[in-house]
Amino acid sequence: MTGFSREGLIEQLSSSAGEGYDLADATVAVDSLDVDWNENAVRSAKQYLSMSGFSCKGLIEQLSSSAGEKYTVSQATFGARQAGACS
Repeated sequence: MTGFSREGLIEQLSSSAGEGYDLADATVAVDSLDVDWNENAVRSAKQYLSMSGFSCKGLIEQLSSSAGEKYTVSQATFGARQAGACS
């Protein structure tokens, strides 16, 4: 299973193209979970690296972009480093 950022999971749950839950309900549901967002960032980073080549900076930007996975820069950096994109 792919990783999700907090914002990405809320969007997935509340989007009309996703699950269609009310935004407030999706936010409460996600915030009630005990999630290691850094570990999810690692999963997402590994998935991106398995599909295409990324530089360290490029992968961090993809993971933290509002058009990408919406991780925090700190989480994206952790994920990229743990996935081996940064030496």
